[in-house]
Amino acid sequence: MSSPPIPQATEPGLVRDKPKTRGFLHIVRHGTGSNAMYVVTYHDLDAKQHEDPQPEPMAAEGAQPLIELLEELGVDFRLGEVRGALEDILRFGSANIPDLWFSEEQLTRKGPIDS
Repeated sequence: MSSPPIPQATEPGLVRDKPKTRGFLHIVRHGTGSNAMYVVTYHDLDAKQHEDPQPEPMAAEGAQPLIELLEELGVDFRLGEVRGALEDILRFGSANIPDLWFSEEQLTRKGPIDS
């Protein structure tokens, strides 16, 4: 019994390319231990400085919610830069995760926080 053919992503009309922006995540830890709060801000490198507004910061209350937020955004934890940034957040309180591509939809999934 054969299965139906799987549509290819390159076929016209099947996948709509959503524009993605190139940038980096800046993560800052506030507090220590299990009470730590993490503020994640995306900085769009393609945006013109005063014309395009940057997405609102996102918050994670604790280390596990931070990991879940990053997973939701599609951050690849296998990359050395990502693992190094997470270590820097624990040691120094902040870090950048460089060279990321996100769609506007990905950045607005989590609600913004008051800045």
